[in-house]
Amino acid sequence: MGSGESVHYKVAEAARLAGVSASTLRLWETQGLVVPGRSETGHRQYSAEDVTRLKRIAWYRTERGLNPAAIREALEAEEPTADTATSEGDAPQGIGRKLRSLRHAAGKTLEQVAGDIGIATSVLSTFERTSLGVTFRVLHDLADYYGTTVSKLSGEEEEDNRSVVRAGEWKLWPETSPGVTVQVLADGRNMMDCHRFVLAPGASSDGAYMHDGEEFVHVLSGQVEIVLDGHEFHDLGPGDSLYFSSCRRHAWRNRHDGETVLIWINTPPTF
Repeated sequence: MGSGESVHYKVAEAARLAGVSASTLRLWETQGLVVPGRSETGHRQYSAEDVTRLKRIAWYRTERGLNPAAIREALEAEEPTADTATSEGDAPQGIGRKLRSLRHAAGKTLEQVAGDIGIATSVLSTFERTSLGVTFRVLHDLADYYGTTVSKLSGEEEEDNRSVVRAGEWKLWPETSPGVTVQVLADGRNMMDCHRFVLAPGASSDGAYMHDGEEFVHVLSGQVEIVLDGHEFHDLGPGDSLYFSSCRRHAWRNRHDGETVLIWINTPPTF
């Protein structure tokens, strides 16, 4: 293995290095203490960083006698916050860390927020650490839960307004949702959220969401299904547009076997 390649350990290897059993690692995963990666065949893979985390978990459990919730809080306290992280290191993890800071400010535990949102504690824990692993709808629900918007969390409003945005020079939302790329067509404190959505085959919102405002969707290529209020179905193809009130529950999915590209505008910027 080359020096530049990442080391990955199987369950048994990681368990041995951490001094616990493989079943204990699986239990810790369900408790949201550690979330390993997966190989192409679906098997768990633990990185060197994961193994270091496992050793810390084992130490907190045996030496300090902490329960899973207390161990999670202790591990979080060891990690840099959004305020102390450097701008370079914070880039791929900004949204997760910002949401973790909002949770701490609200005095909420991982279990409380996960229960209120309707997701597994392990999913929320992973997202706060890595900004990965939640669907588009869950991302919206988390932002709404803390009284903010995804646009604000993405730093879109922090940028200076550019009157001209050249092709290919779009700023990007952090890619938290699999297969969903959001390109910012107009940044700054505007009255409209103007985005270019690029959806991989099968990419979806994973459920419906709603917020204030009005929305306009125009399909550049591919095919998208948008469902309003759970019963009004719209199949849109290239050149088609849809205008609707954002307070209507809306869900969407790429129904094309290839990439679908949309222009999506929301006003005021409440997503």
